[in-house]
Amino acid sequence: MKRIVEIFTAGCPLCSPVVELVKSAACSSCDIITHNLTETEAGNPALRRARLLGVQTLPAVAVNGALLACCQSGGITKEALEAAGIGQAA
Repeated sequence: MKRIVEIFTAGCPLCSPVVELVKSAACSSCDIITHNLTETEAGNPALRRARLLGVQTLPAVAVNGALLACCQSGGITKEALEAAGIGQAA
């Protein structure tokens, strides 16, 4: 059975090494799909797929429809910003 590997990127220099790493680690049982999320037009299927899988940060990788544990961070939150002192008088 083929493994579906989806890579979600912003097409930037920080995402490119992850794309290359996934491609170099893949085997013949892996079908790799790269989703570039810089295209923001309404109805973009890559953006819909990213939202469906819960992608919050880029780059992100999903295998067989599940985000890898390393990609499940909730992303930036107001709480995290406040904990870092943002919005608080120095």
